[in-house]
Amino acid sequence: MTNRKLIGLLTAVVLAVACGAPEPQEIAGWDTSDETSTATIDHGSWQEILDGYVRTGDPGVNLFDYAAISANAGDTAKLSAYIDYLQGHDPSEYSRAEQMAFWINLYNAVTVQVVLSEYPVDSIKEIHEGVIPNTGPWQDPHAQVNGRDLSLDDIEHGILRPLWRDKRIHYAVNCAAYGCPHLLATAFTAANTEELLEQGARDYVNTPRGVDFVDEDSIVISSIYQWYAEDFGNTEESVVAHLVDYADEELAARLDGFEGSIDYEYDWSLNEP
Repeated sequence: MTNRKLIGLLTAVVLAVACGAPEPQEIAGWDTSDETSTATIDHGSWQEILDGYVRTGDPGVNLFDYAAISANAGDTAKLSAYIDYLQGHDPSEYSRAEQMAFWINLYNAVTVQVVLSEYPVDSIKEIHEGVIPNTGPWQDPHAQVNGRDLSLDDIEHGILRPLWRDKRIHYAVNCAAYGCPHLLATAFTAANTEELLEQGARDYVNTPRGVDFVDEDSIVISSIYQWYAEDFGNTEESVVAHLVDYADEELAARLDGFEGSIDYEYDWSLNEP
């Protein structure tokens, strides 16, 4: 590794710590499943919400119409009822595939509900229960499953990341920011999770939010690859290799063997039209 690459990696790690990016730390009690179960969880209500309020912006970015749903009491009630429905299930009674879809959909639905609880806001980072401003709602308890209070961080970093160890989870959970990977327009199910994880990765990498060439020797990539460097191999080379895997043909050709400078960027403005 060149000195420049080593310095870049160390900088990424230092900044990730400074940003407080949580490490995957398994929360005990959520690793039990029933692989003999063929039972499914109905995500139809969430699909109706996605059908009604996910919009495609420019350039091809999925946005959520918080203003429209906040003006529709019936659909805000439907969202709350769906979250209550999920919270009434014991995940341990389902297969691991069913559980993964359950946790991803719960995270995304609760995130929308959290934004709506304080809407209008310019950024989800404005929503917090503590005394430190602009820290966001991720560590506040917003869900309850099996009688246990859970924060969004608990779901992502205490359940999804440590139990599944799949870097593509970062393309599945949506933090209501423009810089975030899509809130996909399709609800996750056990049957479609693999397809949607792949779609989410391709959709993100192939937009300027994921990778943007400044010139042939300089790129700007999402801060996600900095905050969660360990999930992407802990080196800039491994991050670039991951990007190549999901890039379209033209972008992959430009990235393959890239040894220029890498900067990181993230847009925290609300993902609304």
